[in-house]
Amino acid sequence: MFVLVLTVGLGGLAAAAVGIAHQLLPRRFTVAQQRQITNWEMERRWRALEAGKIFPVTVPYTVSGAALNGSASLTLQARRLGISPAEGCSQAVSAAAAEVLDRGGCETVLRATYVDSSGSMVATIAVAVLPAGAASKSVAAGVSSTTDGAGGWVQTFPVPGTPAAGFGDQERQLSDVAAAGPYVILSTAGFTDDRLDQVKADDYVRAEMNSLATGLVKSARLVLGRQPPPPVCPGAPGC
Repeated sequence: MFVLVLTVGLGGLAAAAVGIAHQLLPRRFTVAQQRQITNWEMERRWRALEAGKIFPVTVPYTVSGAALNGSASLTLQARRLGISPAEGCSQAVSAAAAEVLDRGGCETVLRATYVDSSGSMVATIAVAVLPAGAASKSVAAGVSSTTDGAGGWVQTFPVPGTPAAGFGDQERQLSDVAAAGPYVILSTAGFTDDRLDQVKADDYVRAEMNSLATGLVKSARLVLGRQPPPPVCPGAPGC
């Protein structure tokens, strides 16, 4: 009888130990929970990061060797001139783009303007914030890139007292668009003067301006589109 009681007691103790250990082990999130947490982390990123992290003071961009009639590419630096406060979607992009973004649930838009290394080209980049899990790729496809004198979808953000002081919508020459998580990132570029047709006539100018526009989009995409580490529980009961 003593042996039986001892066996039952030890079995109960073992079961209790297993239960306690299970409570203390790290909780495992389901795939759906992991996706939900990841989406939340990415959606809040534009609020959590300083504006200067999304729009750095300088952004490198590369002109291909083909545009230089050679094999070596040329890396240049764009310099930030100013950052706009967060705005409504219809205030920062064209009416046609706003319609597309609104269908995707656009919440707000951030903009910044940069000047190229020579001071002759300027560009405005815009980050449209969509809800977590939104189909940003299909939204971006509705506002595709433009070239050769078609300025695209972003309304320019002129910065007084800088080379971009006169950067208006009529100066826009080309644009670039990309999706990154719940964000659609757009840019438009042009000249600081009245050279409205040179981008069509000069292959190098067109290549450099395209590189400026795409370089800004790529920079923001790397910051905002970076996947966060897989969510884990710290291990306390109930997390």
